[in-house]
This record gives sequence, C-alpha cells and structure tokens, in this order.
Amino acid sequence: MSLEKLNVICSEKVDAIKNRGVLKGAERAIARISLPDWAKNGLLPVGDEDNTPGPRYFLAADSSPYLLMNSNSYLGLSMHPAVIQAEEKGVHEFGAGPGAVRFISGTYVPHVELENRLAAFHQREAAMIFSAAYAAVLGVLPPLIDGNTLVVSDELNHNSIINAIRLSRPADKAIYRHLNMSELDSVIERYATGKQPEPVKIKRVLVVTDGIFSMRGDHAPLADIDKICRNYERYFDEGIITVVDDSHGVGAFGATGRGTEEYTQCKVDILIATLGKALGVNGGYVVASNAVIDYLRESSPCYIYSNPVTPSEALAAKASLEILESKAGLERLQKLRALTSHFESGLQALGFETIPGEHPVTPLIVRDSSKMMRLNNYLFENKILATGLNYPVVPRGDEEIRFQINANHTTQDIDFVLEMLDNFTT
Repeated sequence: MSLEKLNVICSEKVDAIKNRGVLKGAERAIARISLPDWAKNGLLPVGDEDNTPGPRYFLAADSSPYLLMNSNSYLGLSMHPAVIQAEEKGVHEFGAGPGAVRFISGTYVPHVELENRLAAFHQREAAMIFSAAYAAVLGVLPPLIDGNTLVVSDELNHNSIINAIRLSRPADKAIYRHLNMSELDSVIERYATGKQPEPVKIKRVLVVTDGIFSMRGDHAPLADIDKICRNYERYFDEGIITVVDDSHGVGAFGATGRGTEEYTQCKVDILIATLGKALGVNGGYVVASNAVIDYLRESSPCYIYSNPVTPSEALAAKASLEILESKAGLERLQKLRALTSHFESGLQALGFETIPGEHPVTPLIVRDSSKMMRLNNYLFENKILATGLNYPVVPRGDEEIRFQINANHTTQDIDFVLEMLDNFTT
C-alpha cells in the first residue's frame, strides 16, 4: 500500500496551517545546559551571584547561550542534585522502565510510596499516578461522566479537558465565560429548575476548571465555584462534583506550593495535577477519596492500558516533594514570587500590557499576530527563548508572549529581558 495520496492531503493541511499564520514549525532541540555552581549544588544565588547570569541553554547547531524564559519547571528542580540522584538510584535498582502496566507487573514500591506521599501532601485519602497529566485528565473525566451527567466547563480550560469531554457522552454540556461566576450560577440554576430549552434529566453535574490558566497565569475562584455548587447540589440526585486540573498551580502557587486550593482556601472534590512542571520530573496524578480512586483504577483506560512513569521517575518526584516541603522549598517559592513581581512591575513600567498576579506565568499581551511574531523573533535573535501564542491556542485578539519565571533565574536575567523589551521597536 502507498502513502502517496495521504502525503498530499497531509502536506495540504500543513500548508493551510502555515497560511493561517499558526504553524508551530520546527522544534528547537536543546543540546546541553550550563549551570552556575550554586545551581549545580541545589542552591539559590546569594548576594553578588544574583547579579550574574543563571543557567544557560545551548541549542543543537548553535554555540550561543540562551536564556530560557518558557519552562514549566517553576522551582528549578529538574536539575537539582537531590532529584537527579534519586532518579539515578532508581535506574540502578529497578531498571530504565517499568516493563508493564500497573495491574500486570508494572507496580513498584516507588509508585506506591509516591501515591501515598501525594495523598498526604494534598490531604486526601488516596492518589493515583498516570504517565502524564494529559493522560490523567483523559483518564479521570470520561469514567465519571455518563448519560445522566451535565458537564460545565470554563471557556478557557486546557485542551486536555476539552478533549476529555469530547471523549465522554454526557447528557449535556455547558460552557461559561472565563471566570464569570454569574454565568456559572445561571447555567446550573437553569438545569436545577428545568428551565433549559430542551429539558434533560440530569442526575449528576461535573463542574471542571483549570486551577491556573496556563496561557494567562490567572486562577479560578474555587471558593466562589464551591459556594455556587453547594447552593444547587440538592437539586441533583448524584450531586455536583468539582474537578480541578491544577497542573500549573501545584508547586508554584500558594504559600507552601499546594496550588490554587491553598491560595483560595478551598478544597475541591477531585484534584488533578502534574509531576512534570514545578516538580521537575514527569507524569500526572489525581487525588480524591478512596472510593473514587478505587473506581478509577478499575475503569480508567489511560491507567489500565498504559505503562506508568518509571520507578526512577517516581523516586525523583518524591525527592522533589521532599524539597518542596522543606525550608529550601519555601525559599524557592519566596524567590519565585519576588522575581515574578519584579518582572511584572518592569513590564508595566515599560508600558506593556500584562495580567498581574502571583503565579510565575507572566503574559505580555500583544493583541496582534504579526507584531507578536516580530517580537518573538526579536527575542530569539537576542538569545531569549520565549513562547509566542497565536490563535487558536489563545482567542483572536489575545495574542501574547508567554514568559515563565523560574526560581533558578537571577535578577540579572530578568533585567536583561526587560532591557531587550525596552529596546524593541515595531
């Protein structure tokens, strides 16, 4: 058989994406990383060290050092010696991979220990790890959605949530405008009182939202969402369940890094998050009650039929959690907040539009595709790796450069970016 006809179709589709101006294009491969001594030792810069460059990244076929401003490794733990040593130890003890799915022979002691640690960290009865946070969302939502379920979702929820809902077969679904609590209230009230245009029998409602919205750095008002849900829960036989994907929040937000729940002082019913961002490793997880986790272990295809993270990754993630819960972890969080505030203040002083907040995702709102692309190219030419976001990743008119502050940045790094932005001319 031949791919000749399919090749033509695929090429035409790529050309169409390029003509719309939203082609992602070739990926930039990082060839090596250069760390200052303080980073190699798992420390933060002290005194004059903060006025020197932080880690620099070298791309394949390019000998120039780049400043990385688009990493999800908010706490800078991916290169922490304790995390690396934990993963090395796991490889030597358990091999490079798990060799099977969990229910066959792919469950190792490090998996169980990590799940217990995650449950305790989030003050839940149980936890369950997945190969990735995307897999966790796809693995958790469909088993909880049936023909009697209404799903209510924020319009800017992550693609994983959107696709998980598409894979499900709910009785109905509704979308409310971003962070619009009045509209969320109206949606649920309409179904609670049978006022929707075509009445549908709803027994269970799932309200699902990102904790931190990754393109903007703003957060869901969980306490307000919870209050609205509790007001209408009595109208539905199986209640209203709140589900939050806080992949960008856990480890980077809240006084002790426990994410949007901690920041808003509100615990949701089911929390999904990642090991691959602030914790610096790989994989996703969910925490909930024993009953929910027991059910998901028996019903989630992404868990049942897919290998877990490696035992060594589980050990590395556990080491990251231990750092986060230590004095050193609090120091990293404090530095992260200070650098984020410094960068946001600098952007505003230069006259750029941003969305202020404590989360280290700091968008520079451009609102014009061609200008955004010129700015992104200019940053790259000046050895700064940042992410330009265009439609359909963000709504039309919300085009932006997304900067992400990390705890292993230095004040000089931030000032260098601000200087380059100040020198940019349209």
